[in-house]
Formats: sequence, C-alpha cells, structure tokens
Amino acid sequence: MSSKLQKAKGFKKSRTGLYFSIATSLIGVPGTVKRAKEAKKEGDTLQLIDVAVSAAGIVTGVVLLVRELRRLDSDDILSD
Repeated sequence: MSSKLQKAKGFKKSRTGLYFSIATSLIGVPGTVKRAKEAKKEGDTLQLIDVAVSAAGIVTGVVLLVRELRRLDSDDILSD
C-alpha cells in the first residue's frame, strides 16, 4: 500500500501530474464566466466580488502550477 501512496505523490510532482492539475484547475473557468455574466446582468455586486475572488484563485493556482512545471524544466539549481 505504501508504494501506491509513493507513486501517487510522485505523480503529483511529475510533468504529467502538473499538466493534469492545470487542466483540472481550468475546468472551473466556464462556470465562473457564466456566473460573472449572470451577476453583471442582474447588477449583483456581491456576486461579482465572489466571481472575482474565484477567478483570482483559479489564476493563482494555475500560475503556481506553471511555476512548478518550469522548475522541473530547469536544470540549473542557481536559476531560482
């Protein structure tokens, strides 16, 4: 059982795992855009703020994952 857990942890930090994480993060974009359009149409400021916070979370998550992906590509330890 421990080897399966280690494989799962290794996958998360692998190139494929990072691409998968980016894709799953981006799945929320269409729903967020839809909510933004509805909130704007209704003039609901609180909903717009909620959408902005959700969008910021998605963007931040993707940027962090891309940074990890670039670190995997980097062979130079001193470049960080």
